[in-house]
Amino acid sequence: MTVPHAMLAIEITQPGPPDVLAPCSVPVPVPKHGQILIRVAYAGVNRPDALQRAGAYNPPANASPLPGLECSGHVAAIGPGVTRWAVGDAVCALLPGGGYAEYALTAADHALPIPDGISLRDAACLPETCFTVWSNIVMRGGLRAGEKFLIHGGTSGIGTTAIQIARALGARVFTTAGSDKKCAVCTDLGAEAAFNYTEQDFVSEMKPHGGADLILDMVGGSYLPRNIKTLADDGRLVQIAFLTGPKIELNFAELMVRRLTITGSTLRPQSDLAKARIAAQIEQHVWPMIARGALKPVIDSEYPLDQAPAAHWRIETPGHIGKIVLKIQD
Repeated sequence: MTVPHAMLAIEITQPGPPDVLAPCSVPVPVPKHGQILIRVAYAGVNRPDALQRAGAYNPPANASPLPGLECSGHVAAIGPGVTRWAVGDAVCALLPGGGYAEYALTAADHALPIPDGISLRDAACLPETCFTVWSNIVMRGGLRAGEKFLIHGGTSGIGTTAIQIARALGARVFTTAGSDKKCAVCTDLGAEAAFNYTEQDFVSEMKPHGGADLILDMVGGSYLPRNIKTLADDGRLVQIAFLTGPKIELNFAELMVRRLTITGSTLRPQSDLAKARIAAQIEQHVWPMIARGALKPVIDSEYPLDQAPAAHWRIETPGHIGKIVLKIQD
């Protein structure tokens, strides 16, 4: 595979709204020890990309400043020490940044083979959500079969993935969403019940079920004390974002009395080794779910690379359901 010296990419010209995203020409990166270079076919669009664009989520010091945390494509070059991959292999991968480009670098251990029966487009929507969901609800949250699991934002990329993985694990799944249409999507994916948060109080709705053993929350703010009230005794709350703010007054006495656990994580700042361990578990446990049809990405929309601003406008509106993807090249 011939690799050019320069490539088309989308850069963040300055912090701001989606219109600050603009095409640019930059050098193609060269893989270092333990890295692979991917000729990108599709890149997933995620909320952390929008936060980075707005100036609220800086990339790690050694990462590309270009947005884009996941992609699919083919291995274009390998660095020293890489033994698993060969040039031409089809992969999807978690990226430290740089996915909105014709070529992207990542650690070889953060790439995974394309699951059987999955297109390159769908595969580009797997890494960021699967890494986030699996590491938080299983590795951190300890979700087990038969437990009651409440997911806030059930029709987001994270939410649609979490519903399907939790169902495949044998959990009882409940979600919140912002409309009856979105609630119907959640139940179609396998949720036992979905609560329209514009009309229903999830605290009250979960009481007849005995509360939730595990909650996955990306809202924060006023949801934090309500989540505590919703948890069953010995329940766990996993926080992965704060869309409405990270600060709230909270009475911790209830945590002690009912033996509750609050935890959380962000994926991007974690070490390469930590991400490699997550990747290994995903390949072992999640890829078989895809193979047997228990998990499939829910795609909201696709945009060409030069319409990245439109993709960001879409992800920041409440109407989208599932993942948004950029087509980079064939």
